[in-house]
Amino acid sequence: MTAPLLSVSGLSKIFVTGSRRVVALEDVSLSVAQGETLGLVGPSGCGKSTLARVLLRLIEPDAGRIDFAGVEFTAWKGEALRHMRPRIQMVFQDPLASFNPRATIGRAIADPLRIHGLVPRRERPGAVAALLERVGLSADLAGRPVHEISGGQRQRVAIARALATRPQLLVLDEAVSALDVTMRRRILDLLVSLQRERGLACLFISHDIAVVRAVSHRIAVMDGGRIVEQGPAQEVVASPRSQTAQALLAAVPRLVIAGKD
Repeated sequence: MTAPLLSVSGLSKIFVTGSRRVVALEDVSLSVAQGETLGLVGPSGCGKSTLARVLLRLIEPDAGRIDFAGVEFTAWKGEALRHMRPRIQMVFQDPLASFNPRATIGRAIADPLRIHGLVPRRERPGAVAALLERVGLSADLAGRPVHEISGGQRQRVAIARALATRPQLLVLDEAVSALDVTMRRRILDLLVSLQRERGLACLFISHDIAVVRAVSHRIAVMDGGRIVEQGPAQEVVASPRSQTAQALLAAVPRLVIAGKD
C-alpha cells in the first residue's frame, strides 16, 4: 500500500491567555493521499483553521507529528523548512487579507516565483499569464491592483498564486464560503479540474458539509478540537455516526416548493 502524502498523528495545541486555557487541538490524526481530497468539516470554533495553520507550520503544535512525503515535517527548521514550504500551499477564506494591499495581480503571483527562485526574471510575465489563464482569468489583469477586482476573481488569483510553486498539497480554509452560489460552483469545478490535471492532494476545510461532499473523496468531522468521525464521503453523508455530522447534515438547506413534498 502506498504511503500517504500527508500523515498527521496525535497533534495537540493549547492556547493560554491569562487564566484562560483553550484546547484547540486534541490528539488529531488524519492522512491525505496524493491525488485525494480530504474534506474537513465542523462547526465554527472547532479547531479547523488552527489545524490548517499547524499543518503549514504557521503555528507550532504542542505535541504530535506531521509527516509529509515521507519526511517528518515537524522536525524541519530554518533553511530546510523554507525549501519545503513551496510543496504545501494554502488558500484562505479572505484572499484580500492575505495579499499586499498595494500589489498588482501580476506581482502577487510572481512573488512566490521570485522568492523561491523558481522562474528567471525574464520568464516571469509569461509564467504569470499562464497561471492566470489556467484559473480562468485574462492575462490582461496582471497590471490591475488586487483590490479592484471582484471576490470571485480574487479567489482565483489566490489559487493561481498557490499553484505557482507547483505544490503537492493544497490546503483550502473556507476558500469558497464568502462567494455566491454560482461563483462557488465555478471555483469547485476549477479545483476538481486542477486536481485531476496535476495530481494534487487537497485538504478542503469548511463548515458546510454540502460543499465538502461535492469535492471530497473522504470526510473527517471535527468538533471540540478532536476528529469525531471520518470515512468515505458517501458513507459519512449517508450514514453519519457522530452527533456533529448529523447536526451538520440537518442544517443543509432544502428547497421547499409550495404544493410539493
